[in-house]
Formats: sequence, C-alpha cells, structure tokens
Amino acid sequence: MQSLKRALATGSRVRARAVLSPHPHLRSLSSIKELQAAFRDPSSPFHLPPGAVGPASPDAPEDDAFAAEADAMQAVAREAKAKLAAKGYDTASFWEQPIVWGDHDAFQHVNNVRYVRFFESGRMKWITAVGKSIGPERASLMLSARGISFILKSIDVKFRRPVRYPDTVRFPPLPPPHAAALLMQAHMQLLIAHKASPWPHTAEEAQAPINPASPPLYRTQFLLHAKAWSYAQNTVVADSTSVITWYDYDNLRKCDPGDELWAAVLERTQRGE
Repeated sequence: MQSLKRALATGSRVRARAVLSPHPHLRSLSSIKELQAAFRDPSSPFHLPPGAVGPASPDAPEDDAFAAEADAMQAVAREAKAKLAAKGYDTASFWEQPIVWGDHDAFQHVNNVRYVRFFESGRMKWITAVGKSIGPERASLMLSARGISFILKSIDVKFRRPVRYPDTVRFPPLPPPHAAALLMQAHMQLLIAHKASPWPHTAEEAQAPINPASPPLYRTQFLLHAKAWSYAQNTVVADSTSVITWYDYDNLRKCDPGDELWAAVLERTQRGE
C-alpha cells in the first residue's frame, strides 16, 4: 500500500511539472525570437539599425555633456602645462599627482606635509629626466644612489590655496561611467612642475680658481623650484624651493660633479622665462 501511494504521488508531481512547463526550451527560444524581433522593429524602443550598438536600456543617459566637460578639463590641463612651460618649468618633470581622501587632515583640506611628498615625486621625475641625458648606465647609478648623484639639502614650501578631495568639484548626478572616470581623474590631480637654477654667485667668483678640495657652493649645489597647479582650481596652490647638493655616495660627501654632469643640469635651466 505504501509503495502504491509513493508511486501515485511521484506520478502526480511529474504530471504537474509537465503541465507547468511542458517544453521550457521552446519557451526560451520564443523569448529570444521576440527580443530579436524587437531589435528589428523600427517602432520598438529596442530597435537597432544594422551595424549599430545599442545602449544598456532605452533610458540610458546621454553622455554628450559629460564628454564636453571632460574635454574642457583636458583643455585646462594643456593650458596649465603651457603656462608652466612658458615660465621655464621643465616639461619632462611634469608629474600629475592624484589627490585621495586619505590626504586630508582634521581641518578638511590636504595636509601640509603631503605637499612635501608630492614635490618629492615630481623631483624624482625631474632627476630621471636629467639621468636620461647622461646615458642609461650613469642614470641607473644616479637613481640608485651610487657614485655621484643628488641629495636634498633643504626644502621650503609656500601654501597658497587649500586643496580638498575632490578639490571642490561638484559632479552632476549619475554621469556615464567612462565620462565620470575622466572627470574624477582630472579634478583630483595636481600638476607638479620643476625647474633648476644655478646657485647665486658673482662673475668674480665664477672666474676665480677652484680648489678641488674645497669647491665653492655654486659648484656643489643649485636651486630647484617647483609649483603645484590644481586642475580643478586652475591656479597654483603651492610652490617650493629646494637646495639640491651634488653628493658622492661612494665617499659620503658633497662634491663638484664635473662639467659633464653640470651641463646635464644647466641645459635644463636655459628654457622659458
């Protein structure tokens, strides 16, 4: 009796499933055909002309406005680079520094100490550019602190305007992902630029004999100027002046690097205003 009941129950479930979905694969094929027909129907919101790529939905937002704003931000970046290059800042030193939330302090702006790190990153970009002009082998030694290279003697930073994440920019609601990424990347960046200048000295000092054991300051160090330009604010937000010393890392002392290495630096000071 129990076996008969189980058999009847099993048969009922099988018949029920058959009634509910006699041919599920046929229903799936029917849905696909309906969707394909909607793509071909010019009156359908899902209509796709041959060769066209459709939006994710008929309500997908237009991205023309965001693309235009992204183009505008790229124009701001080009203008900033042109202005700094005209003032003698080395284009090979240009470093785009992202601003992240963690750069903030309790006063709701980028912490002052962060700028020292920003200028450090830009300074290394400038040093890399100098290294390329003296050959890959010597550049590798210079960047790994072997032989004669640079060492930071001092740095002075002047803070002109506060910077906030994402640098005081308001975004329209729900921008398309690719446009939003471009805008966020542009708005959250500072352009760091450097240029070198000789250590101040008189013509008489330059003509005086040099004692190799105790070279004058203008032969052992120089000034490296930097600016941080905010793309969002379209102006300089901080600037810096560093004293850079030529340093013999093998003998752990400052030095006169010689005319060839000096030429690699001085060549980069003859540009712009």
